[in-house]
Amino acid sequence: MRTLIASALVPALLVSGCTVGPKYRRPAFRPPATFYTDQQASATSLADLAWWEVFKDSVLQGLIREAFDKNYDLRLAVARVEQQQALLGVTRSQYYPQVGYDANISGQQSPTIPNHTYYAYSLTSFWEIDLFGRIRKMNEAQRAVYFSSEEARRDVRLLVMAQVAQNYFQLLALDAQLEIAHRTVASFTDTLNIFNDKFKGGAASGLEVARAQAALSNVAAVIPDLERQIVAQENALSLLLGRNPGPIARGTALTEQYYPPQIPAGLPAVLLERRPDLREAEQNLIAANANVGVAKANFFPTLSLTALFGGVSPQLSELTLSGKAWTVAGDLTGPLFTGGRLKNEYRATFAQRDQAQISFEKLVTQAFGEVSTSLSAYEKLAKAYQEQGTSVDAYHESVRLSMARYDSGLSNYLEVVDAQLQLYPAESASISYDLGSKLALVDLYRALGGGWNLTDTQWTTKGGAPAVTQTPSP
Repeated sequence: MRTLIASALVPALLVSGCTVGPKYRRPAFRPPATFYTDQQASATSLADLAWWEVFKDSVLQGLIREAFDKNYDLRLAVARVEQQQALLGVTRSQYYPQVGYDANISGQQSPTIPNHTYYAYSLTSFWEIDLFGRIRKMNEAQRAVYFSSEEARRDVRLLVMAQVAQNYFQLLALDAQLEIAHRTVASFTDTLNIFNDKFKGGAASGLEVARAQAALSNVAAVIPDLERQIVAQENALSLLLGRNPGPIARGTALTEQYYPPQIPAGLPAVLLERRPDLREAEQNLIAANANVGVAKANFFPTLSLTALFGGVSPQLSELTLSGKAWTVAGDLTGPLFTGGRLKNEYRATFAQRDQAQISFEKLVTQAFGEVSTSLSAYEKLAKAYQEQGTSVDAYHESVRLSMARYDSGLSNYLEVVDAQLQLYPAESASISYDLGSKLALVDLYRALGGGWNLTDTQWTTKGGAPAVTQTPSP
């Protein structure tokens, strides 16, 4: 029996090294020299920093760590990785012989026939010899799918971190807008009281009181809407954290959040190795390329070995020459006529590979644009915030001087109300520019593949950084 099995295996193993189908080659890319900004490309990058070195607010760090543990999308991504890992094990099992068993037992009792118990058992084995690499290509494809799911998980983790940070900054911006609204209402209330007192004393007209009341009510109407937006923002952030709706803790105020002293973007050529979504797309391309080999191997014959060993009860063995039996056989099968099915399946896998390559190339090009857009947005909004800060300071001085002139009788009520009305939108715009620059910083960190050099363990277990002197907002 061993001689027979060996004689069947040797020629099969000799030819099993042949693998059909194309080998994977990464598409050629021509990355831009820079990210289309005023900043020159450098070897260092914002993405080299760990996320807790970019977001130093301890409350925000705690929220991000909580999201890593409980976010629904991230948990789904982890489950998909486990699924693809199990499917990879299923595909790998085809490398090995498949062994099964069969057994049965029965009894007989009759007045005219002696009592008998019959039994039979057998072990069966099936093994497909991978002549043309069909099984190897299937494993290559499934392995790439598994790696793709791993990169998808990392991309979801990076996205969740960015979403939590941005939602948190938006919440802080709403807090700041609400504080400005309350402060403005208090200022308008003081002005209205002054006008009322003068009106009662005959030194002012009802028109002054009406204008002051209108200005006060106009800003006061914003407060309930801001409170509504804060509740909605807290609920959105709670969902990201996997929590039921509820209040969200705050840490450092928006204007006091840490700004990295420098924002280097790094070299465009290394972006492909750092962004998990690009690595995911490449793994999808590798899988599609391997599937072309699977479809091509289907044109060729398959060789399988089968073996059986079994036995029967003595009563049944009387009907055969022996109570035990074994067989070993080789089975060679292949297609002759399929009505074009195999050819069209092959063409379909080629088209799928082309789609995966086009998607990969598009995503790489899009990634360069995302970095450029985010970097430009951060730089320009930071400058806008600086200029708007100067405007706010000037309006504050304008309100102070107008009130002093009004008290001295050198100006009328219109000058006072007009100065106060211009200060409120200027302060609101300042918050918007500050928020915009911080959202752009988060976008840039994600677009660069931030934290690319951290291990999975470091991503989730670390989250603190030594105390540093915070850089004022630009």
